[in-house]
Amino acid sequence: MQGVNLKEELENLAVIQKKMHLNDLFAEEENRFDRYSVQCDQLVFDCSKQRINAPVIDTLVDFAESKNLENWIKRFFSEEKINYTEQRAAMHWALRLPIENQKFPVINEQVHAQLQRMYRLVDKIHAGQYRGCTGEVIQNVVNIGVGGSDLGPLMVCHALSDFKVHTEKQLDVHFVSTIDGSQLSELLHQFRPETTLFIISSKSFGTIDTLSNAQTARQWLEKSLGVRDCVLKNHFIGVSTKPEKMTEWGIAPDHQFLLWDWVGGRYSLWSCIGLPIALMVGVEGFKQLLAGAYAVDEHFQSAPFTQNIPVLMGLLGVWNNNFLNIQTHAVLPYDGRLKYFAAYLQQLEMESNGKSTQRNEKPVELDTCPIVWGEVGPNAQHAFYQLLHQGTHSVNCDFIAPIHRYNANQFTYAENAEALIEQHHLALSNCLAQSRLLAFGNQALKQDELSDLPIYQQYAGNQPSTTILLKELNPYSLGMLIALYEHKVFVQSVIWNINPFDQWGVEKGKEIANQLLPILNGSEKDLSLLDASTQGLIKILLGQ
Repeated sequence: MQGVNLKEELENLAVIQKKMHLNDLFAEEENRFDRYSVQCDQLVFDCSKQRINAPVIDTLVDFAESKNLENWIKRFFSEEKINYTEQRAAMHWALRLPIENQKFPVINEQVHAQLQRMYRLVDKIHAGQYRGCTGEVIQNVVNIGVGGSDLGPLMVCHALSDFKVHTEKQLDVHFVSTIDGSQLSELLHQFRPETTLFIISSKSFGTIDTLSNAQTARQWLEKSLGVRDCVLKNHFIGVSTKPEKMTEWGIAPDHQFLLWDWVGGRYSLWSCIGLPIALMVGVEGFKQLLAGAYAVDEHFQSAPFTQNIPVLMGLLGVWNNNFLNIQTHAVLPYDGRLKYFAAYLQQLEMESNGKSTQRNEKPVELDTCPIVWGEVGPNAQHAFYQLLHQGTHSVNCDFIAPIHRYNANQFTYAENAEALIEQHHLALSNCLAQSRLLAFGNQALKQDELSDLPIYQQYAGNQPSTTILLKELNPYSLGMLIALYEHKVFVQSVIWNINPFDQWGVEKGKEIANQLLPILNGSEKDLSLLDASTQGLIKILLGQ
């Protein structure tokens, strides 16, 4: 069956599904969990609460096959320049290839050469052998970046806080991204220059946000320690594709770590951009993060589509977005360590698939990326769950939770173990209860109380959701989880026939900002080419 006919078939199936309730689907298939869940290594994926049945899944898989998804996956896991607008490959998966892999020997050698250099630095810092300008041990590391150079490492470091490596002198990792300098200013008041190390993470080493913060850090150090070579050499590390720009800025060549133009910023945490992660969890922890992602890479390439978790995630997103007209997607982790996961996915998904032009340069035929948002589940319950349960919008939700948390192997507060384990069970019970109420509405209530329940205390249900359970949240399982969403994004890009690896919508705003900066700095006076609104706002900002 051809793609156009399959699209029509999905539209017809959607008409049927819109008339059905999840209660009806579960009544028809009592074994829905067994049928619509997949286990992969340390992870369980349950989509039985999605508004699907066998005909829907089968037709979605046929639809993917009609879009040549299998061939696109092969092209993705190659050196082909599938990022055609920038004439680049998209090979972030190569960052997590095992060192013994011989399929791409030249690339693998380059990647592991940089990783080994990073590992040596991490071990040196952890051993207290890396010293600042005055010979003191480094105790605070500040990552200066923005976008993928900030969100990925920040999210992972927070998520893996339980796995922090303990050193003789406590080492703390911090993140700075805001262009207004507020984050950096707050940190600098707390730190001693003698024991502070800065990582400048910028793929282009030309991002004004990052370089502005880096210059402020440099001035802070030089004001206290003096203008001397050891300040730049001992207190700055650079990560970029541009060694010549790092050298020009003043970073010593042996403190420069490289990545490649085939690594998109939002896919770069697996490279030396992940230096803050390695400093947090140690070399072995970072290797486990890579290993988890590699396990999903293998699963994505080999599992049949009906049992392929990234493929199912992508197809379910297409089904909700394009056929059930559910165009918002909430990510709801029931673990406070995943605080930044929704923000990370916002960039991963919306920067990748927020496109309206197909690869053939024609307008898209289907709506692309939904609006991605979310929050840690217990906080969200007291914020926007009211809208999910009784509002007028349909929302597709992802619930994420670890099965185990405070286990004996890593638990350090034995006197509070029972209470904290009980709290974890409380979080899990809320996770299951919320997805159950969203799906089944009134049917999830005690039926003897329903007859006297006023309408404003009743629930329609039929809100679709997926639940992802991790055996525990550790470096390996987090690597798996991130890679699942990366590959989901790619699957959807194939269905929508768009390039998920460029971000031209981001670039133009930066250019216009650079045009306006001279006006605000007073070096340019002519406002005549600007619109009336911008002229009026600039005059107020300049006090005119």
